[in-house]
Amino acid sequence: MQGLKRILTAFTLAVCLSSPGKAQQQCTNGFDLDRASGQCLDIDECRTIPEACRGDMVCVNQNGGYLCVPRTNPVYRSPYLNPYSNIYPPPPAPGPVPNYPTVTRPLICRFGYQLDENNQCADVDECASDSHQCNPTQICINTEGGYTCSCTEGYWLLEGQCLDIDECRYGYCQQLCANVPGSYSCTCNPGFTLNDDGRSCQDVNECTSENPCTQTCVNTYGSFLCRCEPGYELEADGVNCSDMDECSFSEFLCQHECVNGPGSYYCICPSGYNLLDDSRSCQGKN
Repeated sequence: MQGLKRILTAFTLAVCLSSPGKAQQQCTNGFDLDRASGQCLDIDECRTIPEACRGDMVCVNQNGGYLCVPRTNPVYRSPYLNPYSNIYPPPPAPGPVPNYPTVTRPLICRFGYQLDENNQCADVDECASDSHQCNPTQICINTEGGYTCSCTEGYWLLEGQCLDIDECRYGYCQQLCANVPGSYSCTCNPGFTLNDDGRSCQDVNECTSENPCTQTCVNTYGSFLCRCEPGYELEADGVNCSDMDECSFSEFLCQHECVNGPGSYYCICPSGYNLLDDSRSCQGKN
């Protein structure tokens, strides 16, 4: 540009000159050493050099030098301009933003998700869509972004197959156990009843619930016993009592005659005799 006088000093880094036993820092032209910070700072020649630019020229400081430009030449402030100088016009206002076409990219969902009606990635229910790989012995459980194959209660997973658990081997029942596919059932021995927990058994008091005995019933653990009153004996069925014929046991029970009665016996004497206090002996009347 005609009339432009440009005086620039080369912008270089500070040079460190070494001498034996001592290091001395030196700055290049256009910079001055700041002893407080130990750094080379730019010299504002427009302020330190009187009439650096003459005539219709304006001084513009640069990093490591300065420029002389015509006053009529539009100059915009750069990062290297003197921050204290406000003689330059502001830059022109930006023009309209070009209307570039909008570029849209399709949304890609990660594995286990798919786009829904709101164009959002939603979890795929592989179990409901029958896109899982669980075998027929397993059940599919949907998870966020995937699924798992599991076994129903009463089965355990072995080498990809659901096998029945034999609960009877682990003592789940107190008395009798019957294993069934996927479950088990408990029962009790005769004389016991199954509790509400379905596993333990409780003794049945047959004497209060049934009382099968004709006379006295005695409850035992898991069973019962029948007892007869004196003068009766228990029959072979273990529940009925029949009268005992004491007179048939011995001919010496009574001195004269023995008469059997229900549950007992009594002695009688011939005419002209009285039965004594022992209820067995007879004595003639005086």
